[in-house]
Amino acid sequence: MVLTAHQPVYLPWLGLFHKIALADTFVWFDGVQYLTKDWNNRNKVKTAAGEIWLTVPVLTAGHREKSIRDIEINNREPWRRKHWRSIHLSYGKARFFDRYAPFLEEVYGREWQYLSVLNQHMLVWFLKELGIAVEFLRASDLELEGVKSNLVLDMCERLKASVYIFGALGKNYARVEDFTGRGIRVVFQDYVHPRYPQQHGPFASHLSVLDLMMNCGPESLGVIMDGNLSRDEVRRVSITAG
Repeated sequence: MVLTAHQPVYLPWLGLFHKIALADTFVWFDGVQYLTKDWNNRNKVKTAAGEIWLTVPVLTAGHREKSIRDIEINNREPWRRKHWRSIHLSYGKARFFDRYAPFLEEVYGREWQYLSVLNQHMLVWFLKELGIAVEFLRASDLELEGVKSNLVLDMCERLKASVYIFGALGKNYARVEDFTGRGIRVVFQDYVHPRYPQQHGPFASHLSVLDLMMNCGPESLGVIMDGNLSRDEVRRVSITAG
């Protein structure tokens, strides 16, 4: 079984969906510490005036002692109205805006208490719309032990993974020999960002997946996978590991 995981992020970039699309099972790492100025609560979209951040405000009191699943949204700020207005202004004339607008309007019309719940709700929808079929598990339900590399290894052993896919930054902390010693092959993602038809001037990369979907619709998954590691290649790693 091919496994991967990632912490909750808001309006994720293309590389996360490539990593998930390679796996049989995806674990939502909602038990790790919340990181300020990271991607947990923000991402970028492209407007006629250039790239802008969409940031979900959170209650910061005691956040250093909290895991991501316990981080609450600051709903005293009118962030939902601002985000929906920015998306509507940015992509209202995009080819596939009408296809995705009803879901987004519903999301921004609701009040969300926890950041992780919002992010999970949107991620599950993104996966469905992109056509990525994967088993979805929450780390908070698995009672995992350890930190960093040991935490990932414990997860792999509990779920009986034969291959684990790290993001590129996994090279900074993964102890590969611990995995191979237990019969688990390690793959490090090295995502090559594709180009695709885009509005508002010169192409900009590393935006939210919303930008791709608004412009390419049902062809988005093909764009995400183009020129990158494929499921078949990962499966061959798994067979070798077996």
